[in-house]
Amino acid sequence: MARLAGIDIGTLTCRFLVADVSLPHELKEIDADRRILRLGEGVDQHKQLSPQAMDRVVTTLKKWKARVAQYDLDALVIVATSAVRESTNRAEFLMRVKQETGWDVEVLTGEEEARRTLLGIRVGLPKTITEFVGLDIGGGSTECILARKAQSPQVISLDLGVVRLLERVFHHDPPTIQDIGNAENCIDEQLAKVIQTFEHLPNIPLVGTAGTITTLPAMAQRLKQYGRTRIQNYELTLSTVKSLEKDLITKTGSERLGMSGVERGREYVIIAGTIILRRIMETFEFDTCLVSDYGLREGILVDLATKKS
Repeated sequence: MARLAGIDIGTLTCRFLVADVSLPHELKEIDADRRILRLGEGVDQHKQLSPQAMDRVVTTLKKWKARVAQYDLDALVIVATSAVRESTNRAEFLMRVKQETGWDVEVLTGEEEARRTLLGIRVGLPKTITEFVGLDIGGGSTECILARKAQSPQVISLDLGVVRLLERVFHHDPPTIQDIGNAENCIDEQLAKVIQTFEHLPNIPLVGTAGTITTLPAMAQRLKQYGRTRIQNYELTLSTVKSLEKDLITKTGSERLGMSGVERGREYVIIAGTIILRRIMETFEFDTCLVSDYGLREGILVDLATKKS
């Protein structure tokens, strides 16, 4: 068993985890945190990380560095995803992190992000589920993973995420019919790549992770406080997704913030994420999505443990 720490610098959310990890898929959480910091705000349009967004993330990383110092760690890993890998000033951001925290950040490709997300998803799955389609709806990209027994996973990373979609097509609050139609068109263009890559998806479960997919069961159950035991392995039906979307699109951001299960910072992007999930389930005829509260944050620790063993 190794005591490891990992930080996932995402386009919308940054996540921190200290855990004891034993291979292949055993993980005991020691300390954890997550902050919606919107590092990728404006990246889709300007191709740059803004100074304000970098400030928010670096400030949080410095706080997490103090927390990390409390533990006797075997190793630490910090990764960044879509917003950083697509920005033209990523070297500036990486240098700031290095200068102010002493940490080196690994910028993941979309395919590598998907591979490590798969490792994280497997941590929390029932042992009976060995084959599935993994789905990670992020802020700047969406990773689709076809996991089969005795085969290398097939992965595809789509230029489609909740922040990216929100900034591209949602120009009204609440959204108009045209906003929603434009969103569906953007999503369907990207899903054509999945159809081409995976050809025919087998009759296996859909397993989803990340903020949108874990927020929807919290909303469906009207949770006043987020609890992993109520979210992990929750069966989210397509009819529930549609019902929640119908409710969400009639409200303004401030009204959505008042809904059970919607945390501050997610009141605008939750519509984009819900429509992405709905279109994926409709396109590939999934009636349910099994929810995983484990994802990239846990996967980078499993990957690190494997490399250290």
